[in-house]
Amino acid sequence: MDENLYDAIIVGGGPAGLTAALYLARARYRVLVVEKEKFGGQITITADVVNYPGILHGSGTEITAAMQEQARSFGAEFMIAEVTGLVLCPQAGKAPVKTIQTSRGELQAFGIILATGANPRSVGFSGEAEFKGRGVAYCATCDGEFFTGLDVFVIGGGFAAAEEAVFLTKYARRVIMLIHSEDFTCAAKTAEAAKSNEKIEIHYTSVMEEVSGDTAPRTARIKNIKSGETWDYVPPAGECFGVFVFAGYVPATSLFKGLVELDGHGYVITDSNRKTGIDGVYAAGDVCIKTLRQMVTAAADGAIAATEMEKHIVKMQKLTGFVPRQPLTRLPSSAQTPQTDRTKSAASGEEFFTPEIKSQLEGVFAKMEKPLVLRLELDQKPISTELEQFAGELAEMTSKLTVEKKDGSNGETPCIKVCRENGEETGIAFHGVPGGHEFNSFVVGLYNASGPGQALDSALLGRIHTIKEPVNITLLVSLTCTLCPDLVMAAQQIAAISPLVRTDVYDINHFGALKEKYRVMSVPCMVINDNAVSFGKKSVGQILDALGV
Repeated sequence: MDENLYDAIIVGGGPAGLTAALYLARARYRVLVVEKEKFGGQITITADVVNYPGILHGSGTEITAAMQEQARSFGAEFMIAEVTGLVLCPQAGKAPVKTIQTSRGELQAFGIILATGANPRSVGFSGEAEFKGRGVAYCATCDGEFFTGLDVFVIGGGFAAAEEAVFLTKYARRVIMLIHSEDFTCAAKTAEAAKSNEKIEIHYTSVMEEVSGDTAPRTARIKNIKSGETWDYVPPAGECFGVFVFAGYVPATSLFKGLVELDGHGYVITDSNRKTGIDGVYAAGDVCIKTLRQMVTAAADGAIAATEMEKHIVKMQKLTGFVPRQPLTRLPSSAQTPQTDRTKSAASGEEFFTPEIKSQLEGVFAKMEKPLVLRLELDQKPISTELEQFAGELAEMTSKLTVEKKDGSNGETPCIKVCRENGEETGIAFHGVPGGHEFNSFVVGLYNASGPGQALDSALLGRIHTIKEPVNITLLVSLTCTLCPDLVMAAQQIAAISPLVRTDVYDINHFGALKEKYRVMSVPCMVINDNAVSFGKKSVGQILDALGV
């Protein structure tokens, strides 16, 4: 019980969860943050944060990465896993601890902080579901570039809608905002940036009624809810258009329904100290009832919940006689990998990896069990030169990796295939250079292919072993997309385990033919056996569901 016992477990790795982890770890309590997708939360899709105290400007990804590193420096632990169940009130006669069931096994803690955040809300216009990923999107940072030179609609009048409308003017020919109310609902300064932008056209008291088309949106019907009048939008001949929805969020609390008290909208009910109705269970961030949902209020919630949690932990340690080991600073974690958001040009003479990243990579390589071969299929394009340098620098750092090169002739080059020492392909391949956000997923893929790999729930492992026919998974991603790596890592983990599964990842910026073939207007995009196309991040379990196993 000792090794799996924590003073506190935080479910959710956004600003609220990361702040709570910082406070608890600094107070010398053993704390674990469990996150099913990507540490940082929804703020990671924001390109420029300018209203967080002490930070003049920075991306959501940069700020939350610093938060995580700060918490880790005090000994907080981190795990990528999906929480599948919670036992918050143990039965009589059982140890008075909470139990958390995850895709990587069962964990126990004296207290739990629920910090799962919220997900983008659909607005329900006709065609919204049909064209999701093919014209309807919810993340400007991820999908804005797909609409370069085209018109796009932005639905919403809050902070996110105003900010993202301005961001989209970098790509779109024109941004048409549809605002349900008679004015913006965000701060005047944020609204003014949208109002004064010559590329933004604003329609108040207006809603999207319908989007229709073929493989992409071709017409839209807009209604003025005040006058009742409708008008149709049709793009220039041969063009399509985009619709970006920023209509708020839905709390991610379905896992807690029936366990803690929720209000009519699904938000967790807490007292002023963020305590729920159950001793030792707190909530923080966007899952809570509050008037302002911002990164700064999420961080405040995390600090309050953690500070109050300390009192409960002390009481439980005295009651049970159990004292989890104190945190160690700079704990290594196989779930974490170095990050790089840049790709150096080979022509520049600069190296791909800084000394800091090399130091982190050495820790990952030391854990790998079996040697791997990086088989490069190259052509004459400059990107092939970059890939060759990338692979060469990786191989120079460890005896676990060697490089083979061959001329590519199948039109899918450049490509790096991960092979076993005997030359057998592992089923993991990346077309392009795995930089940006995909650097993490590529390194995790190496770790999974070499072994021991990331831990996986026995039920999911059993499902993977039931695959009896060859499966080809094609993933189309963008190196700037924060949502893509989760899908990539999950699909590659399946390929590393099953010899019948092949996962090919394509940087969509270099493979426009595939973008056109599958009519991709959003990433990540997953294609199974060149047939079934779906969009959005997915876990191992969700991919297996799509495979029908």
